Amino acid sequence: MPSSEHPLKNNTNNSSLATWVGFAIFLLLTAYYYGFDHIADTGKLTTIDWLLETWQMESMGYEHGWLVPPIALYLLWHACQNLKGVRPEMNLHGLWPILLGILLLLLATRTSQSRVAMAGLPFLLTGGVWYFWGRRAALCCAFPIFFLWLCVPVPGFQQATVWMQIIATKLAHWGAGLFGIETLVEGTNITSADGSWDAFSIAGGCSGMRSLVALIMISAAWAYLASGLALWKRVTLALSALPLAILANAFRVTSIFVCAEYVNPAFAGKTWHDWSGLLFFFPASLVGLTLLHGLLAGEIPFLKKRRVVTRRHNETTTENGKEEA
Repeated sequence: MPSSEHPLKNNTNNSSLATWVGFAIFLLLTAYYYGFDHIADTGKLTTIDWLLETWQMESMGYEHGWLVPPIALYLLWHACQNLKGVRPEMNLHGLWPILLGILLLLLATRTSQSRVAMAGLPFLLTGGVWYFWGRRAALCCAFPIFFLWLCVPVPGFQQATVWMQIIATKLAHWGAGLFGIETLVEGTNITSADGSWDAFSIAGGCSGMRSLVALIMISAAWAYLASGLALWKRVTLALSALPLAILANAFRVTSIFVCAEYVNPAFAGKTWHDWSGLLFFFPASLVGLTLLHGLLAGEIPFLKKRRVVTRRHNETTTENGKEEA
């Protein structure tokens, strides 16, 4: 008795199964290299071990790194919603980014640099998606995968904080003046002009650079999820992390001087200094991102109301015109 199953359906199922199996083997090999192979950093740490260790080092300023993988997974899940019903399509062009990723792995082995190995991971993963699932899938998944770069510490991070310290010092000095506080500036040290409190040093931790890196992570994910906006508006949202971080940090440091002048210097230098970032910096930055998003989307309340009024006025004019005709 002949089988009722369609041959084309069987071939499609076999092809999908082979794709899943091949992609799973590819992911297992990648996971083995990064999680179990001790070849980088003198052979004592795996690449993942090195990454987790750097996230725990306060001097690196990447304590937010553990948030990046979960956010990247959510962005990847969000991207996959656009691929429902898409059939797997093997594409040999995916071998090119895989090759680039392998070259970076070889360079990491040669130089014992886990950072270089992590730089190659997004190329490997994106190339694997491209090879097994096709170009469209690779384009959809590219941003969430390359989002992982934001958890890799950047060389020379501490040196980059100097210019942020200078900016924070100047803005805090100016901001304190707005509240009637006279201050003296010596380098990155600010002291009361009348000696009512001792000098505060705008150290690397107060420069805002550490918060800037975390805010870049937030603004990049925010911009990606704002799919209803034009590309240039989403890029604007992502790049807004720098001015928002500078302004929010300036307000935070200024608040320390205001607290020292009008409340208590000891409280300002210890308790408020330690908690102002959590209570002031990120809320202010998120409010700024929300307002900017609303402005770019045309959803600021008073602007939206004005548009409705204008539209109604135009409709009234049109109706009057028809009646007069």
